[in-house]
Amino acid sequence: MRFMHTADWHVGKVLKGRDRLDEQRAVLAEIAGIAEQNQVDAVLVAGDVYDSGTPSAAAQKLVIQTLLRLRRAGAEVIVIAGNHDHGGTFEAYRPLMGEVGITLVGQTRPPGQGGVVRFRARSGGEDVQVAVIPFVTQRYAVRAAEIVSQTPSENARAYDEMIRQVSDTLTAGFGGDTVNLVMAHLTCIGGQFGGGERSAQSIFEYSVPAGIFPVSAHYVALGHLHRRQSMPAPCPVHYSGAPIAVDFGEQDNSSVVCLVEASPSVPARVTDVPVTSGRRRTVRGTLPELEAQAASFGDDYLRVWLREPARAGLRDDTAAVLPNALEVRIDPEFAAPSRPGRPDAAGLTRTPGQLFADYCAAQPVPVRDERVAALFARLHDEVTASASGDGPA
Repeated sequence: MRFMHTADWHVGKVLKGRDRLDEQRAVLAEIAGIAEQNQVDAVLVAGDVYDSGTPSAAAQKLVIQTLLRLRRAGAEVIVIAGNHDHGGTFEAYRPLMGEVGITLVGQTRPPGQGGVVRFRARSGGEDVQVAVIPFVTQRYAVRAAEIVSQTPSENARAYDEMIRQVSDTLTAGFGGDTVNLVMAHLTCIGGQFGGGERSAQSIFEYSVPAGIFPVSAHYVALGHLHRRQSMPAPCPVHYSGAPIAVDFGEQDNSSVVCLVEASPSVPARVTDVPVTSGRRRTVRGTLPELEAQAASFGDDYLRVWLREPARAGLRDDTAAVLPNALEVRIDPEFAAPSRPGRPDAAGLTRTPGQLFADYCAAQPVPVRDERVAALFARLHDEVTASASGDGPA
């Protein structure tokens, strides 16, 4: 059988206050197109479908349209809740989505009540079992009283034991004549962060070793860590990573979906298929250099590193040239050196204007810009005049 593994869509995520729904729509359309072109038997979405537990109507519409498109392509579509999703809402929509052949799992379930999803692959006719483990919160695994009374290592051990029990129960029925898959949203010990995960729900005190998954599993599809990576384990354990960077800190991660071929008798073969519709990049140069390249940036969201000294109005000038510049920074090579330290006794006799000039010299603001000095002088005069009673009534 052939299936697609993807995770961490984070639909509804904004970037520096900028709506990204058009970008997310393009990425999900590309993912659906890959599934259609490869005629996959199933699509496994390993959590964090949304960026928020209360997604907007537009975000929900986009996700539902994408899942329906995947289902119309003939694939079994199985989706679990991540830590950003609201598991209860997944469960509420579960019967409705089940009517059109889409399986939503928002909470851990016993094997016979939805904890194991079974189907027959259309391509090769293999029987498939998928053990599904949505995100399990620390509050669920470790009671509040225990968090207070036990040590962190004891709490971590309790969380580890809970996840092991769930995994062991759901995979107990894995047989030698079926394709056995596990899908979970969690942190594995030794996994590398992508940069945009919620640290409070990713800390390694509440993580599990990849070795908890049984050797009988042909493939373990994980979500939660945004970096594409495989984990050392007795069976193939993979994070697909996020197909779209949640912020500029993730832009160097590889954006892919995992295309997997598996059969009862052959080890899983994994192919990374690039996802290229994301619209964010970092650019460097002087403002005139970047202005000359502006057309090549298209409608990408930009993080700009300016290779020139700071000056008043530089950010506004950059935004005028590059409207999609969401971050504007001075390249460290051109930033004014900081001069930390307490002022010496001579500083006590310096005028406010001179002290302000010293402050500006220690910041990425050029003191030689006369407009800055003039504005400070005017404001200082207004404040001192008002304090002395000489100002306007």
